[in-house]
Amino acid sequence: MADASSRVEPVELTTGALRLRPWRADDIEDVWAALQDPDIRLWNSGGVGTREDAVALLSRRSLWTGDHVSWAVVDAATGALLGSVSVHSIGQSQDAQVGYWVVPAARGRGVAAAAVDAACRWVFAALGMDRIELAHALENTASRRVAEKAGFTYEGHLRRSYRYGDGVKHDELLWSRLSDDPPPGLPRR
Repeated sequence: MADASSRVEPVELTTGALRLRPWRADDIEDVWAALQDPDIRLWNSGGVGTREDAVALLSRRSLWTGDHVSWAVVDAATGALLGSVSVHSIGQSQDAQVGYWVVPAARGRGVAAAAVDAACRWVFAALGMDRIELAHALENTASRRVAEKAGFTYEGHLRRSYRYGDGVKHDELLWSRLSDDPPPGLPRR
């Protein structure tokens, strides 16, 4: 099991037409362009206001620590950046959280759900996690579809639980996926 004092070696994952690969310094132009999207800025409040902030974010994402792993989600054939998926808050209690974003041109194609599923499968198998949580703003209906398609179970409504990119605390929906849950697309227990 990973912990904050250990380093995890980055791995590459392939799922269908997607490749999840570690972030690289030369991804900065694509990342900076993606972070200009209003939806990414709203729902991923990473405090990225300048290009220098984006460089710092990319640097942090490329370092896999015991409590965080992150991938660039790219088209397996072309290498074009489609999005990001990170599993963070990886803890001794065998719990973690997942976050993601997808560039506008790749939305509606199942990219986020496939990437989240692949990341969760790897984290369960390689890091011994038992539970991964996904939380999103009530108004973010696209993330609701991602949670459902990626095999997460709805658990509850969190009132004014997180401040998003608009500076407002939004209600969130909480979902979880357990290591022994059936894979997405199969009946839930």
